[in-house]
Amino acid sequence: MTTPALPDLVVPSRFNGPPHSGNGGWTCGALATMLPAADLGSTSPVVQVRLSAPPPLDVPMQVAGREGSVTASDSRGPVATAVAVPSPFTAAAPEPVSWEVASAAEARYRGLADHPFPTCFSCGTARDDGLGLRPGPLLDRPDVTACTWTPDGSDGSDIGGPVTWAALDCPGGWSVDLAGRPMVLGTMTTRLDAAPRAGQRHVVMGRVLRQEGRKAWTETALYALGRSDAAPRLLARAAAVWIAVDVSAVSAAPRNDAQ
Repeated sequence: MTTPALPDLVVPSRFNGPPHSGNGGWTCGALATMLPAADLGSTSPVVQVRLSAPPPLDVPMQVAGREGSVTASDSRGPVATAVAVPSPFTAAAPEPVSWEVASAAEARYRGLADHPFPTCFSCGTARDDGLGLRPGPLLDRPDVTACTWTPDGSDGSDIGGPVTWAALDCPGGWSVDLAGRPMVLGTMTTRLDAAPRAGQRHVVMGRVLRQEGRKAWTETALYALGRSDAAPRLLARAAAVWIAVDVSAVSAAPRNDAQ
C-alpha cells in the first residue's frame, strides 16, 4: 500500500558532510521525520535510516512511502530509506562523563590535526557556523570519545530533529579515528527520548563496538547536564555502521545529468 504524497526532501548546502553531499546524520534525521506517525507506534520510536548514495545538496529529492517506510530519491535512484524498527539498544549506553572531562577530551580530537572533511556541519574544523563538535578519546577509555555541546537554536532548525541526529553522528565515527581511516555513514538507527534544550549544556559520547573489513559499528549517546548534584539525563542514543571510503572520490564535485 502506497502512502499519500509526501513533500520533497532538500538538504540545504550548509548541512553538508563531505564538501558536496549532505551530512549523514542530518539527512537521516530529516527523512526520519517524514515517517507517518502510524508507522512509529510508540512515544520513543526507533528509526533506522540506510544511505544508499551520497545525499545531494540543494536538490529536491522525491519522497515516497510504501509498507511502513519512506524513501528519498534523486534523478539517479534511491538515496536514503527510513523505517521504524525494534529497539537494538539492549545494553547500557556509553557511560557519560562530566563537562570538564569532555572538555579535556576535545583537546585530543584527532580531527584538529587531520580531518578528511573539514567543512562537515557536525564536526568540521574549517567553519564556525556548524555544531562545532570536537569528539576526542578519553584517557582511560581510548575506544570512547566525548565532547561538549550547547545548542543555541540559532540555525532555525528543530533541535529535536535533524540537528540532534547530526550531533549523534560524528562522535561515533571518531571513535574509530577517521583521520587514519576516512569513513562515511552507511546506516544510522536512533531513538530520541527527549529533545535537547537550547542553552543547556550537553555531552555526547561515542564508542566503537567492532570493525570488520571496510565497516565499523559504533554507538553514541546524548546526555543533558543539570545542576552539579544532578545525574546526567540520557536524551537520545544511536547505533551506526560506517564504511571506509576514498576521500578524493567522496569529496569530488557531483556530475550533473548531462555528463
